[in-house]
Formats: sequence, structure tokens, C-alpha cells
Amino acid sequence: MNILLTGASRGIGAATYELLRSRGHQVAGHSTRGGDDLIAGDLADPDSAREIWEEAVARLGTIDALVNNAGIYEGVDVDASDADWDAAWTRTLTINLTSAAGLCRLAVQHFKARGGGRIVNVASRAAFRGDSPHHWHYAASKSAIVGLTKTIARAYAAENILAFAVAPGFTVSEMTDEYLQGRGGAAIVADIPLGRVTSTGEVAEAIRWLATEAPAASTGSVIDLNGASYVR
Repeated sequence: MNILLTGASRGIGAATYELLRSRGHQVAGHSTRGGDDLIAGDLADPDSAREIWEEAVARLGTIDALVNNAGIYEGVDVDASDADWDAAWTRTLTINLTSAAGLCRLAVQHFKARGGGRIVNVASRAAFRGDSPHHWHYAASKSAIVGLTKTIARAYAAENILAFAVAPGFTVSEMTDEYLQGRGGAAIVADIPLGRVTSTGEVAEAIRWLATEAPAASTGSVIDLNGASYVR
């Protein structure tokens, strides 16, 4: 399969990139700065979604699956200035939601012309459980991603366009390591019945399965990967 994967340079994205390639898939990976054969594009600029998509099509010819993994996890205090608060919300929602939605739109258009395709969006446990007092915007963006995914699944299933999401809990990666250390790893693990945080490899395997093998009847579903720290 030909797959576009955003945020492929680190964490869950890097693990997914390597896993998909090891299984013989052709993957156009993306990162903000590019390099190492990755497509460059800053998703803080919504216009970059089309540029990334078009470069991926140029490289692969056609795309069978889109994996929206790129995202940020940046805190803002409730007592921040109005300007800082608004800037934090705008940046998080643009990267985590608006640009991802733009890529989904381009994928749906592409898939409609080709008889189908798959979308996998990376959400978060925070979409259902909420997050820290510094991360209202992050939780809101991931809740919206879940709603977006389910809407696409319902709207286009008849055209063989399938949409899924994964919702990891705490995952050891560059994006969360500092936060995990700041809150105290022992306290976080104590809240996880499995007794450990999720690995990037576990999330990558769920993404791989959804993007390439999951039965069509599972479209619209969200896979939780949180060690039973939030069961819904």
C-alpha cells in the first residue's frame, strides 16, 4: 500500500514509519523540517496540508491510506495573558485539528476518485478523560479529532472510504517524556492497571492494522491504548 504518514520523525510516528516500511508498504513520511527523505511542512500553517499532500502524491503516484499522526502537546496556564492564551489555542488547534482535517479532506477527494481508501487519525485518551489544567486546548483538539473521524466514517463508508482513530494514553516519546518526568513517573504508572505506560511500538501496530488490514465493518471505531487507565 501507498501511505502518507505525518509526524514521522519521532515517537509514535517514527515507530509507525519503520513498521510500515518493514512490512513492505511505500510510505511518504512527513516532518516539520523534513530531511532523511521526509517531506517538510509546518502544519502550523494550514496551507501546508495541500503542499504535503501534493508532494506525497508526486512521490507515490497514488495514496491508499492517510495517517494523521503529527501533533503538539504544549501547555498554557489558565492565568496566562489573553494574548498567550489565544496564541496557544490557535497553534494547538491549527496543528492538531485544522491541518489534520485539511489532509482528511484531500484524502477523501482522492479516495472518491479511486474507489476507496483509509484514514487513521491519532487522537488521545484525553479526548475522553480530559487532561491537565494546562492542556484544555490539547484535550479539545483530540476530542474534535474523534468527532471528525466518526463523521468521515459515516459519510463515506458507502464509497469504501474507511476512517479510524487510535487513542493512546501516556506513551514514552519525545513529546511526553519531559511531562512524565515533571509529574513523576511513579504516580502516573500507579494510575495504569497494566503497570506501565504504552510503548510507541504498540501504538504503531494498532495504526498499521487499521491502515492496512482492519475489516471494513470496523470503520468509525477508536482503539484505546492506555493500559486500562480509562475504560469506556
